[in-house]
Amino acid sequence: MELFIRNNSSQPIYVQLTDQIRSKILSGELAENEMLPSIRLLAKELRISVITTKRAYDDLEAAGLIYTIPKKGSFVAPQNMELRREASLKDVEDLLQKALDTARQGGISSQEVKGILELLLEGDDSL
Repeated sequence: MELFIRNNSSQPIYVQLTDQIRSKILSGELAENEMLPSIRLLAKELRISVITTKRAYDDLEAAGLIYTIPKKGSFVAPQNMELRREASLKDVEDLLQKALDTARQGGISSQEVKGILELLLEGDDSL
């Protein structure tokens, strides 16, 4: 599993880790019941604290994305398709909010933003 930690990011390391694993689970890159690296191994590979890795795994477990079997390891939890859809909707909302904030800062009107979105949607037959 390929994960990247940016030390210059304003996001805490455990959030970066949680977000990346969450994304891999929701995209299907990590399959149901697939074993995740142990907390210690992942911490060693990423050169981060075991406590930081544990916090990320705890957050993922609290969100229902992984489950842990003592002395066996952590695994990707079976995914509810509605939960997966809701997570995707939240991601889209967050990204659109960032785009709107950027547009406001740049003095771009709502009509221009709508026009950009319409142009982008025209080129995408998958939606």
